[in-house]
Amino acid sequence: MDPLLTAAITIAAPTTVVTLGYAGLCWISPFKTCQRCAGTGHTTTRVLRRPRTCRRCTHGIRLRTGRRVTNFFHRLRTGAHR
Repeated sequence: MDPLLTAAITIAAPTTVVTLGYAGLCWISPFKTCQRCAGTGHTTTRVLRRPRTCRRCTHGIRLRTGRRVTNFFHRLRTGAHR
């Protein structure tokens, strides 16, 4: 085997496995808990420590970034075929 081919396979194989694994995770579980509010849906203000609803999420869950990208391309493709 050629050393360049071996190096290419060594780099491409783990990258492909990680990418397909994340795509599978986004397909099976498209939502994750919000990092800012730890899944509670509420945060506190810095000055008065008053509880407020979290701006980043809805009810403590957020759409994964990979799923957001998938939805964008799906809408783009659907719009192009109309």
